[in-house]
Amino acid sequence: MNTVGQGVREIRIREEEGAFRVIYVVRFEDAIHVLHCFQKQTQKTRKADLDLAAKRYRDLVKELNR
Repeated sequence: MNTVGQGVREIRIREEEGAFRVIYVVRFEDAIHVLHCFQKQTQKTRKADLDLAAKRYRDLVKELNR
């Protein structure tokens, strides 16, 4: 998921209740950072979900570079 940020990955989960996604990054040594998780409503991931994950990624990079 380089569209969100460098080193960002996605877990895809399918259950009877639907499809779920977890967007996370392990690029940093201190922890695994979950950027966003949500239930998919359509085949394509909504731009709003990708934008939110990207914003959280940028905020995380800023915080860790202080």
